[in-house]
Amino acid sequence: MSGVALRQRSVGLIVLGILLLLWPAAASADEIADLKAELEQQKMRSAELENRINQLEARQKLKERALNEKIDEVAAQTDEAAGQDEIPDILKWASRMQWSGDFRYRYEYIDDATKAKDRHRNRIRARLGLKAEINDEWDLGFRVASGTADPVSTNQTLDEAFSDKPLWLDRAYFNYHPGCIEGLDVLAGKFGVPFHKVGKNQLIWDGDLNVEGGGVQYAHRLNKRTGLYFNGGGFWVNEESSSADASLWGLQAYIKHQIDEPSYILAGVSYFDYGNIQGHGSFADEWDGEHDLFGNTPLAGDPNAFGSDFDLFEVFVEYATQVCETPVAVWGDWVKNTAASTSEDTGWLVGGRINKAKAPGSWEVSYDYRDVELDAVVGQFNDSDFIGGGTGGKGHRFGFAYALAKNTTAALTYFLNEYEGRKSDEDYDRLQADIKLKF
Repeated sequence: MSGVALRQRSVGLIVLGILLLLWPAAASADEIADLKAELEQQKMRSAELENRINQLEARQKLKERALNEKIDEVAAQTDEAAGQDEIPDILKWASRMQWSGDFRYRYEYIDDATKAKDRHRNRIRARLGLKAEINDEWDLGFRVASGTADPVSTNQTLDEAFSDKPLWLDRAYFNYHPGCIEGLDVLAGKFGVPFHKVGKNQLIWDGDLNVEGGGVQYAHRLNKRTGLYFNGGGFWVNEESSSADASLWGLQAYIKHQIDEPSYILAGVSYFDYGNIQGHGSFADEWDGEHDLFGNTPLAGDPNAFGSDFDLFEVFVEYATQVCETPVAVWGDWVKNTAASTSEDTGWLVGGRINKAKAPGSWEVSYDYRDVELDAVVGQFNDSDFIGGGTGGKGHRFGFAYALAKNTTAALTYFLNEYEGRKSDEDYDRLQADIKLKF
């Protein structure tokens, strides 16, 4: 019986008691006796009801306890079954592998005032990468890409009467990150340039370039807001059987301070030393048989060899924040060839970006201006789109991107440049329209 019924019985007893008090004195002795008997019966019924309620509550608690025990038993059986359904050892390797890739279709228009005819061409870029976790400390990475063996371009022009297009080994390396030294990565093989580039700018290194040799990256937290970073490496540029090998050694250090979320400031320096490059023949000979030095000053008496050594000192800075809930970033990069044989030894770039084209419907605007003197950097390894690749030029780059859908972006890039110190200082304009997809 419910608590409501019990309360009703109690009210009845109270009413009977009041009637007894108010019963007239003339009431007979038998009537009084009957009322007393009724009152005693009501008390007995109330006690019985209270006892039954207590029994029901006890039974309910026992049922709840049994139900909880059953739930725990079922959960344990489910966990045991899940353990029995684990991936067999022979297939566990698949869970340690990660595939990635991208495809880009590009229409490109080039107006080079030093050429007799403007160019209109359609190009594709296809890349497929695989990262395999060997164990907790060792990884392997591989990537194949389209292109023509040019180390600063993975584009393949659509021409040559529907001929097949080649794929090249773009990356192949291991990454050792020992558990005893947090933040350390040791790489060897063929891999992406391990040095930080503010705003992903290409003043010194083209975005498609992959170096060959060994590299080290180390990140150390000074506190919750500040980190210190070191990058270094030694790379084999060209091996010669009859003369000294050309090499590249680099060291970089920078600090990043998180002012607040998302604002930060980053600043650092780099030093890159090319070995045995002065007097060495054009590196372009290695992949296309051309003797082009891409703007670098040739050696006196040999127009196909480098006339300068290249020891580069770089200073860079980047600042990012948010304005009206829109991400904004600005950066600057400055480089000087301290071993140049000419006074054309300096390059610099300033740029910025508003918003980021990530989520569907988002957009991004970017811009930079640069001035790269003839012997500021090695012209065969910097941006291959700016003035058609190389050094001895200045000008603007305008960029716009829009996220059409998840991992799908449309982009426009326009280069408004001019040669400086080469090709009669003529104008160079380039328009690129891209559709990019990645996974």
